[in-house]
Amino acid sequence: MGGKESKLSYISYEDACRRVTDAELQRLRDAFKRSSTLSNHMTCNLFTREVLGDGVPPRLAELIFQAFGGSPKGLTFKELLCGLVLITRGSQEERVRFLFGLFSNESYIQKDEMDTAVLSLEGQVPQAMSELFLESDRVTYECFRHWVLSNADATNITKWLLKEPSSVTISNDLETPTFFQTLSGVTHLEEKEITDLERRYWNFKTPSKTGQFDLEILKSIVCPPLPELLVNGLFAAFDVNRDNHIDFKEMACGISACCRGPMLERQKFCFKIFDADQDNLLSRAELEDMIAIMMVVRKENSSPDQLVNDLTPERLAEQILKSHDADGDDMITQEEYLVWTVSHALPAIFLDLLFQVCHTVLGLKPPTKEEERHVIMSYLEREDRYGLQLSQIWYLISMSWWRQWLDYVGVMVRPLKSSCNHFASDNSQPPQHGVDNGTTLNNNDASKSRATTLCPNLTGRKSSINTEVNAAGDYSTLPQQPKAQQMGSPQATKYNTVPRSSSSAAGSRLTSDLHMYTSSPSRTPVCTPNPSPSLNRHSNAAQRPGAIDNGPLIAPSNAKVATLTNEGGRLQRDRMLARGRDFELVPEAVWKALSAWYGGSVPLPRTVIISQQGMAPELELYPIVVKLFRHQTAVNRPPQAATFTGMMGGIGGMPSTPRRYLAYTAAFSRKHTLRQILDFLALRLRFSREDMRLWKFKDEQSMTMLEEEESTLDQLGITENMQLLLEVRNKDLTWPEEMSFLAKNKAAIDRNQQAPTEKGASGLSNLGNTCFMNSAVQCVSNTRILTQYFTGGMHLYELNRSNTLGMKGHIAQRYGELIKDLWSGTAKSIAPLKLRWTIGKYAPRFNGFQQHDAQEFLAFLLDGLHEDLNRVHNKPYVELKDSDGREDEEVAKEAWDNHLLRNRSVIVDLFHGQLKSTVMCQNCGTKSVRFDPFTFLSLPLPMESCIHIEVIVIRLNGSKPVRYGLRLNLDEKYSGLKQSLSELSGIPALQLLIVEIQGALVKCFPKDHQKIRSLAGGNLHAYELPPTSPIPTMTLEEEAPLEPRGPPSRNSSFSSLTPSIIPNGSPNQSGASPDDILNGFVVAINRKVIRVDSYFLSSQKTRPSVFGVPVILPCDDHTLNLDLYKHVWSQVSRLVTPLPPNETSTSNHAQDCDDSLCYEYPFTLKVVSKDGSMCAWCPWYRFCRGCKLDCSEDMYNFGSSYIAIDWEPTALHLRYQQSQERNYMDHSSVEESRRLQTDPIDLDTCLKAFTTAEELGEDELVYCSKCKEHQRAIKTLKIWRLPPILIIHLKRFQFHNGRWVKSQKIVKFPVRKFDPANYVVTRGHSPVSPSSTSGIDDDSSENATGGTKSSEDEGIECRGQWGHSSTSMVDVFITEAKEDVVLSPADVDDRTDVEYDLYAMSVSTCDRVIDARFFSLSTLQSHSGIMGGGHYVTYAKHHNEKWYLYNDSSCKEIPETQVDTNNAYIMFFESRGLQYSHFMPDISDKNQDTQEIEDEFESDLKKMCTIC
Repeated sequence: MGGKESKLSYISYEDACRRVTDAELQRLRDAFKRSSTLSNHMTCNLFTREVLGDGVPPRLAELIFQAFGGSPKGLTFKELLCGLVLITRGSQEERVRFLFGLFSNESYIQKDEMDTAVLSLEGQVPQAMSELFLESDRVTYECFRHWVLSNADATNITKWLLKEPSSVTISNDLETPTFFQTLSGVTHLEEKEITDLERRYWNFKTPSKTGQFDLEILKSIVCPPLPELLVNGLFAAFDVNRDNHIDFKEMACGISACCRGPMLERQKFCFKIFDADQDNLLSRAELEDMIAIMMVVRKENSSPDQLVNDLTPERLAEQILKSHDADGDDMITQEEYLVWTVSHALPAIFLDLLFQVCHTVLGLKPPTKEEERHVIMSYLEREDRYGLQLSQIWYLISMSWWRQWLDYVGVMVRPLKSSCNHFASDNSQPPQHGVDNGTTLNNNDASKSRATTLCPNLTGRKSSINTEVNAAGDYSTLPQQPKAQQMGSPQATKYNTVPRSSSSAAGSRLTSDLHMYTSSPSRTPVCTPNPSPSLNRHSNAAQRPGAIDNGPLIAPSNAKVATLTNEGGRLQRDRMLARGRDFELVPEAVWKALSAWYGGSVPLPRTVIISQQGMAPELELYPIVVKLFRHQTAVNRPPQAATFTGMMGGIGGMPSTPRRYLAYTAAFSRKHTLRQILDFLALRLRFSREDMRLWKFKDEQSMTMLEEEESTLDQLGITENMQLLLEVRNKDLTWPEEMSFLAKNKAAIDRNQQAPTEKGASGLSNLGNTCFMNSAVQCVSNTRILTQYFTGGMHLYELNRSNTLGMKGHIAQRYGELIKDLWSGTAKSIAPLKLRWTIGKYAPRFNGFQQHDAQEFLAFLLDGLHEDLNRVHNKPYVELKDSDGREDEEVAKEAWDNHLLRNRSVIVDLFHGQLKSTVMCQNCGTKSVRFDPFTFLSLPLPMESCIHIEVIVIRLNGSKPVRYGLRLNLDEKYSGLKQSLSELSGIPALQLLIVEIQGALVKCFPKDHQKIRSLAGGNLHAYELPPTSPIPTMTLEEEAPLEPRGPPSRNSSFSSLTPSIIPNGSPNQSGASPDDILNGFVVAINRKVIRVDSYFLSSQKTRPSVFGVPVILPCDDHTLNLDLYKHVWSQVSRLVTPLPPNETSTSNHAQDCDDSLCYEYPFTLKVVSKDGSMCAWCPWYRFCRGCKLDCSEDMYNFGSSYIAIDWEPTALHLRYQQSQERNYMDHSSVEESRRLQTDPIDLDTCLKAFTTAEELGEDELVYCSKCKEHQRAIKTLKIWRLPPILIIHLKRFQFHNGRWVKSQKIVKFPVRKFDPANYVVTRGHSPVSPSSTSGIDDDSSENATGGTKSSEDEGIECRGQWGHSSTSMVDVFITEAKEDVVLSPADVDDRTDVEYDLYAMSVSTCDRVIDARFFSLSTLQSHSGIMGGGHYVTYAKHHNEKWYLYNDSSCKEIPETQVDTNNAYIMFFESRGLQYSHFMPDISDKNQDTQEIEDEFESDLKKMCTIC
């Protein structure tokens, strides 16, 4: 078709330009520039959205785009302009030619092509088209013209261009007020000022933890200079709607009232600050607080000679009440307060401080230069009185610009002697240039008194500011260290600083001696209550200075890398910079204000420090600039090998020296600690704090890791331009430098790695996702009794090289070598290459760079050590016998003896226990009892078999929505959700309509029979619908609306609505999308108008935007338009602030509305499509945004199921409270369900689940000896014997619902007194009578004391929380142990006469009675992160009773409170009272096995490993 190729030859670009005005042409150019690509072309998608609008059918928009001249590259501006002029201002002939071009192929139209095009556009071929092709299948332009003029209504596009009145034009003269225009109309602020304030407002919200401008944010920005106790009142004065945050509208109105209104309005704002209870009265207590604050403000803002001795706040409050309390109620009204302010100066001084804060801090620009002068100079005078404060931030401004500003605002500089060098003159030694003799700006009188006699706790100024580091990289906001740590450097004279005063008499000189600045009193702004008498008139009218230029202060920089900190550049060093000659200092608030008003270069912030103990605070002008190097990221990392050979090849194949490059520069204070810098870098570069290390880096042979995190840069010897290497972990958790050293066969490196350390406090290098191995080895290494066995060389006496199940003693030998290295105390980190290579030789699954399960590895390691150290060299055959009704003690002893006949080692002595397994046939009740050894107690965790749902219920009466929390089964349906919600809310389930809402639109109406699914980006709402009468059984066509039962609700304002309510999922309602006509209700969508200044067509000047929460409107065939208005208002009135107070006595404006006042609703209802963008009644070519529903008693005709609530712009801007849209009232069930979702459980709960009977499934049938076939059974596990060292494994990784998942459940457990006695089978002289569960005797002691109590979940319950497998409880355990030595029964207090074996030992010498009831945690392995991508670390209690964190190569001491018990995975509990000597073998008649590993074995290691 011709539209694909042809251009608009019937209208030229010059002709198009003549048909538009210059303003229109410029607007179109601006709009095109905003929407075009870099090549100055507009794509088809942008053309559809920005020019025609989304209402035009996409296929038609594509045809028009092509007809305009669009190509795959896009559309040019000239082509677009010609097309727009044609469709809006073209003649009829030109439009006909355009239509012909849409369908023609060069000079004619082909019938089949036009039929295809019209069919795709209209959905059908109109009958009128047959007349066009009566004579031929091809028609020329003349035939087409005759036909189309006669049949202009044949298609929608012909109607649009030929028949209908033009619905779009190039310009739209209708002006919709913007938010800024509306706000400007009701305040004393200009539109430009409001725009500037909004930018500042968003800057305030960005760092907020709540995402709002809340009380904490306000306190952080206004204190100082405001007293802290004033902040609550100031916040309440701004927060008019009492929603605990300040929105922009409240901020703008508050600033206007405080600074720009008449004096009466400004004093009223001050009154609100001190009216704490907001009753429009000031009580005696409020008066006293107000006066105390005002006196403190006057003291902080006046020089000592201006202060006068006033009465105390109590006496002054008494005088005010006596003079102005007319009614004698001990309170004063607002009017009485205003009378008092006329005759007293305190309110004026306080108001002037607010005036300064609103301009310098909150962002208001002074309208005149006189007010600007007053704001800045008053702020500087106040700061000058108090001098330098530790950690304060000051900004440098070039003196040349500063003089221009002083001249502009009317401040005359009075020359002083040696003004440019007055700091140097205070020193006994003249200042020197260069690196070695710099000094800082000094405040020797920093302790200058700030008397607070009246109210010492009201002062708003802080002595130090410990600001957290921000992501913008402000080096000056890094937290300072306490004075005790900052005052220790004896080398202060070596730093690059500006000269400081040596005499305390020099006092505080900060703001370049403000007494040398004078100005005219006539220029003092009206807002200043007490102008300074020293100001002199400055006669010359100077021009307004340009942008701030600090270029003269900054030394040229040749750095080609990014700077992480915002110090603004290095100051010049070729000459001594002097304050008053080269630069001026201003506080942070003043700098931000001036830079916002004038713009300018980068800021130059500098921090106040204390360089030496006993010295005054100093301003550090020259922070230390360092060069930060990074490692070059490897493009092709070695592949993750499937074999150990590949793994070692990966290490050996690494480059011997990783490429390091200069990545950044950064400036830090010499008093910043290493911890602060690392925290800053982690935040700035978005790395995990644990994945970074810093090195002093000079060259390959001189590298030192920086490890003393509490040391300052001073103490670490970091100097100017020093190179630091920022090392970041690789994705496989290896450290680049470590791998490089290993690859180069460097066992000793200059990073203190070989420095002496605490024995056992050495880390293990990560060799490529080997944290699972490192943490497991550290767990076993910190089992002190076993480590004593290996460090003493005992394993060499017991190596079993003939065991066919073992590893020829290699595992024990390599592990023993590694343990000796770890406990030698000579290295901070060791590479476990030999052990890993040996393990990989016998267990290839642990090779490569894949992450593995640490419990699986630990089981292999303990099993390998056991087999290599097994004292049984010839294992006899042992036959397993059935219990056959015998006593448990007999069967257990027989099983244990049989186990010890084959397994005897130190591993068995320490780690092996015994479980009792009972299986009962469900068919005949036959029980089979077995006793199996175990190494781990693998305890199940509750899996998430429940779904946590929160539903917002919106009631008919328009009350505040209530949020309910539900915990439902994973397979629950929406019908069950409605039933549970009905029980909590009291609303019948049939009156609840469940709606899934996404953003501001309805996503779907879920069906009752559908399963509850995960809400991706949406949330559930439940709308209450009116009650209905029972619907008789009849066809859908026969159903009719029924009258409601009973009288209508008193709160209902739509008593005439009696719809036939269709429940969720009924046949007449779509469950997947809200496309179809809905029965019983319509959906109302909140909509506002967004004005676009740069637009193409008039229809796009204002665009609708949906917001808020949709409203469900019940309606039927008898519903009036008026009813819809009333119901909408009943739902949204809580979001609208009432009309001005004292003008209406009712809070609900809808109750005052009748038929004659319908226009007073602040919105209009319009019928729209489901997305709220276009009209539901009008065709697309009318570009209608929705036809209005008159607020009348006309019947609503159900022409659309969606209605737009179009808010009036003024009402929306001024009265609509957006913060209340999603402000819900939380039902108690929300907190309860969240608690059950996140609350931790205790270890007792896991043990109960482990010992609870479990019914085996169909795929786990058990052979019954009595039934002679496989039957379903019930299995129960009990603990029979406990080992001396109990290993508990929490089964966080489980196969659930067809996939592996990790449980994040927190398990609480005792660290020192863990008593598992309740879960050990009781036996002895007086057995406790067990309770029966599912036909199986419960052998556990039910209510024994001493154990931890399990927390019972109350309230909302969920079935099926425990997901442990019945077969995995026993089969996973390693079946090794040794001979039985029955110990004497432990002392179990006086609770019951119970005996049970605690130990499963193979040493016959252990015949002492040991009170081993209690176990203490000795080692803990935690797993953080997700399954397959997490990280293992170990926490261990050392022999010195200190806790250490083992994180791969890092090992550091930590307090016990930092042990990560929340992510516990494996725990080692050691029984109390163990005698280590009893577990050591008798070696009197044995010799050490000193045989080395075979030559071929060792040669393989040398080939594959880079170190030996």
